[in-house]
Amino acid sequence: MKSPYLSLNPFIPWMKEKHPVEWPKKFGRSAELEVEIGFGLGDFLVQQAQAHPEKDFLGIELGWVFIRRALRKITLAGVKNVRIMQADVRVALERVFLEKSLRSACSLFPCPWPKKRHVKFRLFSHAFLKLINSRIADDGEVLIVTDSRSYFEWILSQLSGTGFEARSKMVSPRFSTKYERKWYASGQEKFYELRLTKRQHIKIPLKEDMSLITYRVDHFDPERFDLPKRRGQIMVEFKETLYDPKQQKGMVRSVVGEDNLVQDFWIEIVRKEKLWHIRPAKGCSIIPTAGIQRALDLVYDAMTR
Repeated sequence: MKSPYLSLNPFIPWMKEKHPVEWPKKFGRSAELEVEIGFGLGDFLVQQAQAHPEKDFLGIELGWVFIRRALRKITLAGVKNVRIMQADVRVALERVFLEKSLRSACSLFPCPWPKKRHVKFRLFSHAFLKLINSRIADDGEVLIVTDSRSYFEWILSQLSGTGFEARSKMVSPRFSTKYERKWYASGQEKFYELRLTKRQHIKIPLKEDMSLITYRVDHFDPERFDLPKRRGQIMVEFKETLYDPKQQKGMVRSVVGEDNLVQDFWIEIVRKEKLWHIRPAKGCSIIPTAGIQRALDLVYDAMTR
């Protein structure tokens, strides 16, 4: 059985990194940085790294199955100028990159989310275009290729006031991605290419991590411990609660949703020095946000009612 990947060295566990990430340290040099959003199987990412050894490339993808395949290809190709992150690109751009820190970005065949009720999931909304504008250098470029005419037209409708100048054309297959091959095999011979050149800067500062307030209380009764759900701009749901009387320790699995970010983590309630401490459990990778603080506040409120 072959190994699913040969090396984890290109992988960046960004949630444990200091934000913003210092990219020259991650690549061992200072060079122009280009990002591929949703790199899929990683073929184009590796090809670009091979063709442009003078540049650095970062792939951002959500699915681990794609990441492990790309890690294997990166190692087999012997390229040293590629790094990979597992993240929602909207969250990553908000928290990991300084303004004007990217030379360019590309997204090949992103999901068009064709149903009306799914429009909110589409990339390249007006808000996202302004965000990526803020992270791209002056005169930098965003390349988007799609098989979907309706999605292409929707992106065009989002462009006003985003600081980009758009050029579009129909192109033949040339990227050799999974979805390009799929649609070409099904009979589609032309695709929609959109090149967005930055002409005006949209200022969006880095979204900084907040300092969390943890709690200590003098009493905890697990039998009367009842946690509420909270919805609204910040959604908090408590999925399960565990308690070990021998260790005098409780654990609360919490799911927090805010903006484009969903975090699934544990809050621990542990007795130490005659007090019960409420805090995120050790080993959980979290981004310290207002939502995490809200979850801690709700646990504290439930313990002190």
